[in-house]
Order: sequence, then structure tokens, then C-alpha cells
Amino acid sequence: MIDCGEGAQIRMRQMNVKTARLGHIFISHLHGDHVFGLIGLISSFGMLNRTADLHIHAAAALETILKPQLSFFCEELPFQIIFHVINPSVYELIFEDRTVSVYTIPLKHRVPACGFLFEEKPRDRAILRDMIDFYNVPVWRIPKIKQGEDFITAEGDVIANSVFTKAPEPPKRYAYCSDTAYSEKILPFIEGVDCLYHEATFMNDEKVRASKTLHSTAEQAATIACKARVGKLIIGHYSARYNDKNGLLHEAKSVFENTFLAEDMKSYDI
Repeated sequence: MIDCGEGAQIRMRQMNVKTARLGHIFISHLHGDHVFGLIGLISSFGMLNRTADLHIHAAAALETILKPQLSFFCEELPFQIIFHVINPSVYELIFEDRTVSVYTIPLKHRVPACGFLFEEKPRDRAILRDMIDFYNVPVWRIPKIKQGEDFITAEGDVIANSVFTKAPEPPKRYAYCSDTAYSEKILPFIEGVDCLYHEATFMNDEKVRASKTLHSTAEQAATIACKARVGKLIIGHYSARYNDKNGLLHEAKSVFENTFLAEDMKSYDI
């Protein structure tokens, strides 16, 4: 989960998200609209008798802020909360498991802030089950074949790996950048990602306000997407002044055609 604004757990219920599967929360920065839902979510997890550890990746100050609240509202939780301190000002690996690596992306905002880059790790080759059965490949050989090995039959014949497998889907890369002023310093970190989420708080006629508040316009978000040669751009974090978001979308699409509006409870293919 990236950030946890007020009402996050309500949205999760509405979308039938399996909260038991949530193991890691990544907090971009310590403004209320990105963290106010955290204590409520943790409290609800306690009442649901969650037992799995919950890992929170954030700047050091978040632990200082949360610990008194946890002590007062969430005594004797049936699970552990493990804080992982991140440095928002540097690009570095902060988490990885067997399927994904997560990096921080330094952003330009009024408080220390970072985005996150999620990179899938390369998958093993996909097994062609009918060929495995045809050659009576023992189960214990399948993991090695998935990793690219050829198969040697009992008669000594070498069967090429390509007979048993096909190439996996290419690993996906997703970058999340909110909140931030326009900054080309992030370009090397997000170059060629399959999908970029970039804030677009204002339209270009509010460019001065965007600069003062260290936010971005829709046109600036699209410019970043264009220069980074990303596959898809999703814009969000709109100012409340825009009841109709189509102006933001049109402005972004004029620079980067493959742009989409972030909408509540909507899923996007990467």
C-alpha cells in the first residue's frame, strides 16, 4: 500500500480488498492527506485479530508521531508493527522479496518527500504442460527447466529447453510520484517505466501557484512522462477547485497522449 489517507480502510472495504494480505505500507511524506488513515487502519486490524506483522516504511519522524497514538489507542495489538526508516532525499533500495524490488525516488516538496519505484523481478520461463507430460519429465526436474535448463532423457537425448517452456511476461516497472514540484532530477530513476503516477494538482494557468506550493501542473506531469519515455501516465492529486477534471486531462494529453485520470476505486492495467 502506498500512503494511507483518511478513509483508506473504508475504500478498501468498498473494493473488497483482502486486508489480511497487506504486509507493507510505504509512506511518501508526512502530510495529513497521506497518513491520517494509518492509526485507524492499524486499530481496525487489531480488532480483526490480525496476527501477521505490519511493516511501515517511512521517514523517521512517523514512528515518533505514531508511537504515542499506538500506546494510547492500540494497546496489546495481536501483531507487531515494524518501522523501517527511509531517507526521502536519496534514491535507494528500501525493500525486496523474491518478486519485487522497491526504491525511493527523491521528490521536491515542502517537507521531505519521496516517490517509490516498484520493479518486478524477472520470472522463470513458463512451463508448457503438454510437452512436460509428453516427455514424462519428472516433477523434480521442472524447477530447473523453468530456470532454462535443457532436459536429458533416459536414453541420453538432449531436448532443448524451448520445447518445454516459453518466455515469461517482461517484468513491469511502476513509479509513484506525489507530491512534487516539477523536477527533471527524477528522470533517470523513472526512465522507461511501464506506468507512471505523477501528481497534477493544477492546470497551467496556475503555474505560479504550483511553483509556490511545490506542486505540479498537468502539463508538467505530462512533460516528465514524455521526457522519461514512460508507457502510460496516470495523473492525480487534483486541487479541489476542479470539479471537472477533463481540463487537466486535455492539458496533459496535449503533451503526452497516453494519459489517464486517476479515479477513486478504479483499477488500471500496467
